[in-house]
Amino acid sequence: MTALLEAKSVALGQRLAALDFASEGGEMIALVGPNGGGKTSLLRALAGVEGADGSARIDGESLDGLAEVRRRRLLAFLPASREIAWPIAVRDVIALGLAAREHGRIEALLGAFELHATADRLIGSLSTGERARVLLARALAAEPRLLLLDEPLSNLDPYWVLRTMELLTAAARGGATVMVALHDIALVDRFDRLLLLAGGMIVGDGPPSALKAKLGALFGVEEAPSGGWQISPSAGPRSSR
Repeated sequence: MTALLEAKSVALGQRLAALDFASEGGEMIALVGPNGGGKTSLLRALAGVEGADGSARIDGESLDGLAEVRRRRLLAFLPASREIAWPIAVRDVIALGLAAREHGRIEALLGAFELHATADRLIGSLSTGERARVLLARALAAEPRLLLLDEPLSNLDPYWVLRTMELLTAAARGGATVMVALHDIALVDRFDRLLLLAGGMIVGDGPPSALKAKLGALFGVEEAPSGGWQISPSAGPRSSR
């Protein structure tokens, strides 16, 4: 069976060492690691938005020279920035993620992200959290096979963190691969697979439950007896990590 995502010797300058990676689809994958560890670089390399080395195929297709309409169906990339330079209405931003203006799909996403009240406002007039929801809706619009999301939960209040996780999980259960870079390690148990990155390399790959010790060591924390995480007594200064 062809993997949904198959990357071979993907590298990005000095920021990401050559690596192989594959996903059969239908899974939520968390990318976790220290700042500069390679999370964003991996997402950008897979998305083909920079001149990465190696190759990546989605459903057996290379992104090189792919028509934009087909690319939208295969891939959506959400960068960490929430800034939008264009004076454009919210519903029109979501429509940019579609090959054609599909009124029903736009309305469904406005409902899912509770954006009907702001649908005709310019996106630049919204709060950062509201803009984040609009851009997530745009990423989901064409129901792509692969979602590459850089810090999609940043700037969201607790309700929207949980609601967004529900929407992304639904996309994965529908067969997509959803890759999410995040810093909140309290959320990793909500994912099917955890990728740990440090120094531009994958240093751990597997179920979150199997990587808790390695995850803690990476950040100098440990699981607390009462639940959650606490600073490990053996942790050194963060500046040395």
